[in-house]
Amino acid sequence: MFSGRIPSSLGNLTSLTRLYMHQNSFEGSIPPTLANCQTLLVLNLSGNNITGAIPRELIGLSSLSIYLGMANNHLTGALPQQVGKLANLAELDVSGNQLSGDIPSALGNCIMLERLCLAHNKFEGTIPESFKSLRSLEEMDISSNNFSGQLPEFIGKLKFLKNLNVSNNNFKGELPKEGIFLNASGLSILGNGGLCGGIPQLSLPPCSNSKAHSSRGLLAPKVVIPVACALAFIIALSCFIVARSRRKPVTSPSHKDWKMGVSYLELVESTNGFSMDNLIGTGSFGSVYKGIIPSDGTVVAVKVLNLQQEGASRSFISECNALRSIRHRNLLKIITACSSIDNQGNDFKSLVFEYMVNGSLDAWLHPIDKQYQSKRLSLKQRLNIAIDIASALDYLHHHCDTSIVHCDLKPSNVLLDEDMVAHVADFGLARFLLEATDNPSQSQTMSAGLRGSIGYIPPEYGMGGEVTILGDVYSFGILLLEMFTGKRPTDEMLGDGISIHNFTELAMPDHAMDIVDPSLLIEGEDADANDDKYRNEIQEKPITNRHDRGRVQGRKLEECLVSVMHIGLACSAISPGERMHMNVVVNKMKAIRDSFMKL
Repeated sequence: MFSGRIPSSLGNLTSLTRLYMHQNSFEGSIPPTLANCQTLLVLNLSGNNITGAIPRELIGLSSLSIYLGMANNHLTGALPQQVGKLANLAELDVSGNQLSGDIPSALGNCIMLERLCLAHNKFEGTIPESFKSLRSLEEMDISSNNFSGQLPEFIGKLKFLKNLNVSNNNFKGELPKEGIFLNASGLSILGNGGLCGGIPQLSLPPCSNSKAHSSRGLLAPKVVIPVACALAFIIALSCFIVARSRRKPVTSPSHKDWKMGVSYLELVESTNGFSMDNLIGTGSFGSVYKGIIPSDGTVVAVKVLNLQQEGASRSFISECNALRSIRHRNLLKIITACSSIDNQGNDFKSLVFEYMVNGSLDAWLHPIDKQYQSKRLSLKQRLNIAIDIASALDYLHHHCDTSIVHCDLKPSNVLLDEDMVAHVADFGLARFLLEATDNPSQSQTMSAGLRGSIGYIPPEYGMGGEVTILGDVYSFGILLLEMFTGKRPTDEMLGDGISIHNFTELAMPDHAMDIVDPSLLIEGEDADANDDKYRNEIQEKPITNRHDRGRVQGRKLEECLVSVMHIGLACSAISPGERMHMNVVVNKMKAIRDSFMKL
């Protein structure tokens, strides 16, 4: 809760490498003297009330190589050309400001950029040709600006690009059909009425094949007749669509990124009549079925609400409201929704999601089905999954227009795709943080009952505390301890009155290896399998005693697991004020993973 101006004297800290000042109430302009910190690797000023222009001296600080964040302030003016000096920067985020003008072509010099976020500003013009040099780019968000022109084909050639959001701009013309433009789940093009073509999943209108007409031939019969026919066809098609929509009692929540709503009968057909053979899970307010949409063969997960359950309709609305406003690679993507009437005339509500082929994290941690009993999650997979979950929560807490609290994080609400990438699901209890604070009566209702699942509910909720992002942090901490000990927070083996937090804390650090999931210790013993990589290079193999190598491997494994459990304990601290924020968790978990993988 720091306030006031940022002291210019911070520029005297010339050996400073990381400066985190985000999520405070700093105001005034950014002091140019920060550019005196010539060894600065990370600078995060996001989430304050900073005004004025971005100092050219600072944006050109070439030492910045990890992260530069100025998001969610009140910055004005253009993005300075000096941004091109950030040749080694991995992440640039200036979203949520009032920056304007064209994007400087010099930004293409930042060839190490992995994430670029310029969303929610007043930028205009076209995407610079120099962007074709950003070959390391994995995520680009330029949504909610005033960009125009065509989307360049070279964007499709950026082979590492996994997420592209260009929604709510003025782009027009035919959509490329290469790279990211073939991935509907990683692409958002909403609010660009002039776009056409692209893959069928994007549901864009077809592009006209006719070339630009010269003024001389504009009124020629060969032009007038096709145009008239086309207009007649459009009018007839519109009438057909209107008539059809009046017949169908199907509506869909107003999220332009969702496909057209499916009917109740289509969902019945896709799930074989909601057959028990297709049942893949049950939750607080309904059941989830695997289905295949008849029209295009898409495999989906259909969540059918049990409207007899108290709170189910409210859960449906909460989930729709949450999912309509968020988009992240580690959040389960909704395809459409259905609110209709079933064959018995009863209300019917369902949500249709992407199908996650590898099921839930819970099924992998505590296998019951034969499908999972022969498999186990490696340490690397667990680290990556934990980072995925933390990244999703960091996005919900710190990078949405309004902070969102999930309220029910647990392993069964984490789903794994074919690449074992984690996706956080089930927003039936989610709350927008501003709603909780702006409406006293609602806030009182929210704090009156427990929100979440037993074992993962933060203790302050049980004492009438209000819903906050730190409640999610607690649930994440418990989940993290569960992932690496292999024990549920409600496991009877923990002992009477002993929580998984206390159980872990008592073992730290000397007996940490005594409580970890045994399969991780087996993995450590299998380290000598790495010998295979030298079978074709015998002379190049390091001369290392097998016992010594195993000892080094064991020590590295122990350091990794102890570090992870320390994070789990810090996140699940009894006092909310002692818990880590999720952006800190993401950075620490990535550092732990990278350190372990160097072995």
